[in-house]
Amino acid sequence: MIGIKSYGAYVPRYRIDRNVIYSAMGWLNPAIYMAGEKAVANWDEDSISMAVAAAIDCLNGMERGKIDGLYLATTTPPYMLRQNSGIVAGALDLRVDIRTADFAGSTKSGTSGLLSALDAIKGGGAGNVLVCASDCRTSKPGSAQEHLYGDGAAALLLGNEGVIATLEGHCSVSYDFPDRWRASDERFEHAWEDRFIRDEGYGKFMIEAMSGLLKKYNLTIKDFAKVVYPCLYPREHAAIARRIGAEPGQIQDSMLPTVGDTGSASPLMMLVAALEEARPGDKILVASFGSGSDALFFQVTEGIGEARAGRAVKKHLASKKGLPSYERYLAFRNIIPMEMGMRGEETASTSMSLLFRDRKMVLSLCGSKCKRCGTPQYPYQRVCVNPDCGSVDEMEYYRFSDKKGTLFTYTGDNLAASTDPPAIYGLIDFEGGGRFWFDLTDCDLEAVKVDMPVEMTFRRKYMDEARGVHGYFWKARPIRA
Repeated sequence: MIGIKSYGAYVPRYRIDRNVIYSAMGWLNPAIYMAGEKAVANWDEDSISMAVAAAIDCLNGMERGKIDGLYLATTTPPYMLRQNSGIVAGALDLRVDIRTADFAGSTKSGTSGLLSALDAIKGGGAGNVLVCASDCRTSKPGSAQEHLYGDGAAALLLGNEGVIATLEGHCSVSYDFPDRWRASDERFEHAWEDRFIRDEGYGKFMIEAMSGLLKKYNLTIKDFAKVVYPCLYPREHAAIARRIGAEPGQIQDSMLPTVGDTGSASPLMMLVAALEEARPGDKILVASFGSGSDALFFQVTEGIGEARAGRAVKKHLASKKGLPSYERYLAFRNIIPMEMGMRGEETASTSMSLLFRDRKMVLSLCGSKCKRCGTPQYPYQRVCVNPDCGSVDEMEYYRFSDKKGTLFTYTGDNLAASTDPPAIYGLIDFEGGGRFWFDLTDCDLEAVKVDMPVEMTFRRKYMDEARGVHGYFWKARPIRA
């Protein structure tokens, strides 16, 4: 049986009330008002870092050495020329003899990556493939997209053994539909009129794909416990349900009022939310939108109860902090220039050769562990730091990214260049041994305490715009509930 073995998701800590956005920019276009809130990535987050977070949630307690491929779907890749999925695979400390691929260009890319991974497993080219979908879209201030778009990621581990939901069928339609577009050298997307997108796009493509699937496999919509599909327009979302004959209880919440539309990640995040509530025997239909539509049909197995250990969607939604300032939101998005002081004016050039040589230490956060006495330490050492051992060149790589820690000491620095001052950093003592200095993120200085439990999170350390370099490293944060 081929299908889903595990699932995970990530929703950023920050949420901004749409009234805050409207209060600042509603004068430009009063008709764009929308209730609720949306998820906002921290200033050091992007589609790569969120994909890593969702993947870690998905791989909770699983053997990473058995993964044969990693696919990343996003419409907001930090790099146009450098494989973004390769960075995610490096951060997860996966094997080097795996297949990695980027899926981009459409909000349908999440399900496209999902289907490609399932085909690879079915064809025998891979046993286990991890599919991540993540988007962090920047919209023009005052636009409707600024209200609609939220940030988030989902991850699904696919395989042919121990599955919790089997793939039973799929159907796709493809159209060159010019609803939204962005050239390679542009930051903000363009959009055609809403009526055209709603009536000719959402109102037809997903219905065509879902109807085609039902006909292909001799099913009716009543056979499904949950029907999952995204839509930017709440009324059209409900209208689609009526057109396909689904009852309101069958329709999975779109998360538009709580997270926003997360682009390529949206249908996969909704699928994860459906799996959180699924029972053995349930049939789930999931459809995507973007240059057509993919419709997939899963059936939940008896193994579903063993896959609920992660945070997924529900726990991430419950763990949040409000972002009360629209100006701070713009700073996080790097839309307005910030005064960073003299310390923020210079950015050292990244040595790519050094980054490649030390990729295990930088991307994978791997230090050393002494084979003789078992003492771990970061960064990698040739000589054991245990004074009672002192062995030389008897080390093996030891991954710290999945280890919990405690805060030994910390500093709040108002003089350091930071988009979200004060910069907070401190020494982390890891469970099982090892100590190193890390930046802290997703926390407020007044809440930071010595001996506070922390976990590691993969973040963007800096962005060198002059050289086109996004630098990544691991930071510590308080453990999210």
